[in-house]
Amino acid sequence: MALKELAEYLVKSLADQPEKVELEEREEDDTVLIELKIAPEDIGRIIGKGGYTINAIRTVLQTAASSRRKRARLEVVGQGELPVEENVDADNEADS
Repeated sequence: MALKELAEYLVKSLADQPEKVELEEREEDDTVLIELKIAPEDIGRIIGKGGYTINAIRTVLQTAASSRRKRARLEVVGQGELPVEENVDADNEADS
């Protein structure tokens, strides 16, 4: 099983909205980088208390990668960022 498919299986199994899970895989030298995008509502579930869940997923991926003499990195990206207008309003309120 490829690392991307393994990561996808693990994350979709945990997510409340598995249809919103997106993964992109890039390979550089001996490292496989997997970027994970998930629904904002699933961020807490995937990261887990203290980051234990995401670290467990990373450990499984790294173990699978090491059998192929590679390294694996899993990064959560695009995780429910606020629209620009809301960021501007929040900054204005902080200045008041």
